[in-house]
Amino acid sequence: MYKTIFITGTPCTGKTTVSEVLSNRLNCNLIKINDLAIENDFVLGIDEDKGYKVIDIDALDDEVSNLISDKLTIFEGHLSHLCHGADKVIVLRVRPEILQKRLNARDYSESKIRENLEAEALGVCTSEAFEIHGENVSEIDVSDLSVDEIVDLIISIIDGDSDYSVGEIDFMDFLIN
Repeated sequence: MYKTIFITGTPCTGKTTVSEVLSNRLNCNLIKINDLAIENDFVLGIDEDKGYKVIDIDALDDEVSNLISDKLTIFEGHLSHLCHGADKVIVLRVRPEILQKRLNARDYSESKIRENLEAEALGVCTSEAFEIHGENVSEIDVSDLSVDEIVDLIISIIDGDSDYSVGEIDFMDFLIN
């Protein structure tokens, strides 16, 4: 059984909702990376072009390392995969057409929507996670799954019963259309 789990993915892929249900079901610690960064003043500023917070990843990584223990802990957030110490990194993926609807519903700007759709189509979170964590990365296409189905899949990964290897999900056709 894996003890330190990072759940990551492009914004609006379901990380927060899934992580909350998962941590309740497993009765384990849940640490939200974005909250951790803000609470510890790791925000370096705001990106003027894109309007998002710029986070000190090295400081965040150090804090995550301090919080890793022998207890089952889930670190949730789209920056979690940039930190070290995970036994397993799980990347949630969603088809870009579904992601676009979710981003629109949250009133993201057109440029931010486009950036996130391109990142999802290119598998940026998966690629970055694999670069740091190698074979300890799994990715799940959650496009057509309920929260409970996603949680069940993640539990099977945590228990070592399933893997969901990197490279099976391909949304590149979105960029061609």
